[in-house]
Amino acid sequence: MKILAFESTCDETAVAVVEDGRHVLSDQIFSQAKLHAVYGGVVPEIASRCHVESISLLTERALEEAGIRRADLDAVAVSYAPGLIGAVLVGVNFAKAVAATLKLPLIPVHHIRGHIAANYLAFPELEPPFVCLAISGGNTLIADVRSYTDMHIMGATRDDAAGECFDKTARVLGLPYPGGKPIDELSKGGDDTKYHFPVAAVEGRPYDMSFSGLKTAVINLAHHAEQTGEELDRASLAASFTKAVSDSLVPRTMQAVRACGYTKLAVAGGVAANSRIREDFRRAAEEAGLSLYIPPLRLCGDNGAMIGAQAYYEYLAGVRAGSDLNAYASMDLSGGYGR
Repeated sequence: MKILAFESTCDETAVAVVEDGRHVLSDQIFSQAKLHAVYGGVVPEIASRCHVESISLLTERALEEAGIRRADLDAVAVSYAPGLIGAVLVGVNFAKAVAATLKLPLIPVHHIRGHIAANYLAFPELEPPFVCLAISGGNTLIADVRSYTDMHIMGATRDDAAGECFDKTARVLGLPYPGGKPIDELSKGGDDTKYHFPVAAVEGRPYDMSFSGLKTAVINLAHHAEQTGEELDRASLAASFTKAVSDSLVPRTMQAVRACGYTKLAVAGGVAANSRIREDFRRAAEEAGLSLYIPPLRLCGDNGAMIGAQAYYEYLAGVRAGSDLNAYASMDLSGGYGR
């Protein structure tokens, strides 16, 4: 089954063709990162406009790269929530038009479900059940993946997402946007014990997280150094900050796996590209005797292939959308279209 999939929830326009949920035939991505860098973050109106300008051409390129005709397609899929509402609307409306024109079924996909499904593309042997930590610029949550379409949120951030915290810390350090990769590179030359940052806990909710205090601590530390003339060790600050994020993510996720009694752990999302976090999970999983699945860097960020992968399993579960499909800025992972 060949699915044409669209992703436009933030600042990447992505179109892919995926076969049977596991094989990527094409994956075209246009990143707007350079356009938004001057503003230090994503500007929603610019993101929406860029999606409009690029999505049609990317679709043609995706079909050409896959070596197929429109008549070879079996379905159309699109991420319809959560995300920047204007950006999501571009993908949803374009996908609806394509599905109607080609008379193909339309499959709506939750964006975070797509991130989780990126692991199916990287690891053909992976099957539910497993626990997955989804960490990105807009979301941070621990999910009990009971089946391909039955997922339950065990815990989530109460405020900022981990990826947002990376971007704000990068700005404090004078690093370019997006901040994940620059902080990763800078931190490798630093001492992660030089600065102490808080790791918040939520009483009665062992799997919930909070990153707003960490972000504030970084800002206060930098402002204090500036006001007192103290030289700031930028590399060590980046390393200490990354350690604090990892110390918040890894123990909670490992505790969730133990509570579920699973032997498999997955990590997904843009922040999963961080080398310190990947290594900490590798070490923790090895000590616990768990099978660890983290997608390659190219599948950590937003892409169309992950939407096509999850769409296959949504299709098998009977999920379809009509011309009334709408876009949503927020939506619970456990719910979804038709549930």
